[in-house]
Formats: sequence, C-alpha cells, structure tokens
Amino acid sequence: MDEQHSVARLVHELRERTGLRQEKFAVRPGVTFATRSTAVRTNAPSLRRWCWEKIESLLRNLGDNGKALHSTYIGKEA
Repeated sequence: MDEQHSVARLVHELRERTGLRQEKFAVRPGVTFATRSTAVRTNAPSLRRWCWEKIESLLRNLGDNGKALHSTYIGKEA
C-alpha cells in the first residue's frame, strides 16, 4: 500500500473510531471549509503539518488502540 493510500485508510479508521464526520475531523479554528479545500487541492505544507498534528493527537487519545493504528499505518509506535 503506498503512503497516500495508507494515510487515507488511517484517517478513515480514525474517523470511524472517534465518530467524527469529515467536516468535524477537518475543523481548525479560524479556517473555513473552503480554505481547507483549497489548501488540500494545492497541497499546502501548513495544512499537511496540521493534519499530522491532528492525526497524532487523535492517536494519543485512543491509547493502546491508537498505538496499534499508528504501528499499522505509520510503522512505529506513537
């Protein structure tokens, strides 16, 4: 599985396990949905950095379950 698909699967599993819809998962204070959408299409580095921070925070909050997901999709323990 390539990295892009691996990250997509991880985000999908995180959303399922936390019950977050895409809109809630993507919420960042002060940033509109349209701005995020544009940033994703343009592959903005600041958005990628924020996404990883969000993912890692959710993984930590899931405890052992998050560590298992981290190991499966990222390859090392959170």
